[in-house]
Amino acid sequence: MSTAIDTRAARLRDRLRGALVAAAATPMTRSGEVDLDLAERYFHRLVATGADALAVLAHTGRGPFLTAGLRRELILRARTAGVPVIVGVGGSSGEEAAARTVADARTAAELGADGVLVFPSQGDRVAEHEAVWQAAGLPMIAFDLYTAPCPPAVLAEILRHPGVAGLKTALLSDAMGCQETIAMTREAGRLAITGEDRMFGPSLLWGAEAALVGIAAASVETTAAVMRAFGADDLRAFEKASARLDRLAAATFTAPMEGYVQRMLWLAAAEGLIPESHAHDPYGPGLPEDERAAVIAASA
Repeated sequence: MSTAIDTRAARLRDRLRGALVAAAATPMTRSGEVDLDLAERYFHRLVATGADALAVLAHTGRGPFLTAGLRRELILRARTAGVPVIVGVGGSSGEEAAARTVADARTAAELGADGVLVFPSQGDRVAEHEAVWQAAGLPMIAFDLYTAPCPPAVLAEILRHPGVAGLKTALLSDAMGCQETIAMTREAGRLAITGEDRMFGPSLLWGAEAALVGIAAASVETTAAVMRAFGADDLRAFEKASARLDRLAAATFTAPMEGYVQRMLWLAAAEGLIPESHAHDPYGPGLPEDERAAVIAASA
């Protein structure tokens, strides 16, 4: 049964239905320096190659590690791309984590973001969403993540919140959990958003109505092709596009899983989206250099 939804959340839900939201990386040097002009060009290139919206400062963008000042600038640069901008909030740890989540959401609202993606917290998740809503008044996308899956009863309560526009599921290898979460989201009248890079095609078949994925930090066209074929009911094209995306996902979303950010940056550099100098993830695990060739080969 659908539950009451705030008009602001309903507008974002409807605007994102059928959309590919690229979970953008934050191009950095090996030492973690960010060139804002370069980042802005990268955001524009994601849109030019098929992204309908941008999610910045999410996990792929290493949002929890970045300073408040840098976060502000990246939000402003993303907004110049002319598409909806969703800002990742939360994901930090420690005693000040809840306060930072609220502060980041308030900043996103002040800078004109269209919504926030709320990272799973270690505390009261329902209270976290309410605090974000009261502070910012921005439509929220809830997040069911494989490292901290949300108990069904808690998930149901979050989906009843009037400020929740949709829910992103990223359960990695839990097909049953993904199906159940998508069904719950749709039943609540919210937008079911796939974040399932390794179950992308199947999640659309299971009812996902939009996508917000890290695999679209590069090779956006590869991801968009799957959604276009699915929307057009072109089974043969869907099968072909899904197989290509699956090959890429198998090479990028693999152990160590945190290495996917570096792998996507390698790919972004190979595609000319960013220069080699800014294709580094200083916050992820070290990866052997010979892995790069396998990633790039999988995108062919």
